Amino acid sequence: MTRLVVGLCALLLAIPILAGGVAAGLLGGEAGGGGQPAPSPAAAQEIPAGYQRLYVAAAATCPGLPWTVLAAVGKVETDHGQNPDWTSQAGAQGPMQFLPTTFAAYRVDGDADGTADINNPADAIYSAANYLCASGARDGADISAALYTYNHDNSYVARVLTQADTYTTTGTSTGLSTTAGPSPAALTAVDYATAQIGLPYLWGGDGPDYGEDGFDCSGLTRAAYTAAGITIPRVAQDQFDAGSRLPPEVPLEIGDLVFYGTSDIDITHVGIYIGSGEMVNAPRRGAPVRTETYVRPSYRGATRPAPVSAGLP
Repeated sequence: MTRLVVGLCALLLAIPILAGGVAAGLLGGEAGGGGQPAPSPAAAQEIPAGYQRLYVAAAATCPGLPWTVLAAVGKVETDHGQNPDWTSQAGAQGPMQFLPTTFAAYRVDGDADGTADINNPADAIYSAANYLCASGARDGADISAALYTYNHDNSYVARVLTQADTYTTTGTSTGLSTTAGPSPAALTAVDYATAQIGLPYLWGGDGPDYGEDGFDCSGLTRAAYTAAGITIPRVAQDQFDAGSRLPPEVPLEIGDLVFYGTSDIDITHVGIYIGSGEMVNAPRRGAPVRTETYVRPSYRGATRPAPVSAGLP
C-alpha cells in the first residue's frame, strides 16, 4: 500500500493567470496523434470518453506533457471525477483536487463559458495541465518534478507515473513505457517499494517486515518482490545473475530490476523501474529510499522477475 497524500496540492507559485480561449482545443486532438500516445485497453476501459477528450486536448496546450500523465493524475485524485467526495480534509476540491489558492493562480476557463470553476471538469483539467506545465512538464523537461510540485509526496509521483504507463499502448513515443503493460506482480512490487519512500538507507537492511528501520538497495528489491509472491536472491549480484536478462532493444517495463556496476561480475546497485525514466531505490548511506532517474553511466542492464506480457524474454 502506498503512502499517498491524495488531493494535497503544492505550495503556491506566482505566475500569470490564464483564462478563456481554449474551447477550440476541446474539438481537436485525438489520442495517438501529434506524438501523443494512443490509449491502452486499460485507458479505454477506465476513462470516461468525455474525460479522455479533455485530457488529450488539455495536454496539447503544454508541449511535452503526455495526456496519459494528466489522465493518471485524474485517476489517482478522484478516479476521473467518479469519487463524489471532491473535498479533501486539506481543503482540495474538484476532480483534479486543487487547493483554492493554487487554482486561483493557475485557473483556465477550459470550456470558455466565461468562468473558471474548480469543480468543472474542463476547467479543472485544463488548469491542471497549466500547473504541471509551469512546474516542469513543458517540453518534457522534468515531469517527475512537475508531479512533485502538484503533490509533495514521492510515492504519489511514483503512483502517477505507474498509472500513466498503464494508459500507454504499444508503439507510442512519449518516454513512458511502450510495451503491453505491467503484470499484477510488478505493480504489487512497485506499490510496496514506493510505500517505503523516506525510510533510511541501512546497510544489510531488510526493512520493517524483518524488524529493521531501513533497507539497502537489494534488501528493498527483494522485499518488494516477496510482497508480490516472487522469490529473488538477497544481494544485487545474485539478483542480476539469477534474472532473465532483457536485451537492450526491449523497452523497460514497470517492475523491471535495473542494475549498476563496473561490469557484469561487479554489480553494486539495483533499483526498481517505475516508468517515465525513473526508479525507486535505496541509494546509499545518508540517502533515504526515493525515486530518481535510472539513467547513469554505470547502468549494466535489467531483468524482469515477473513476466509482464507474452512473448518477452
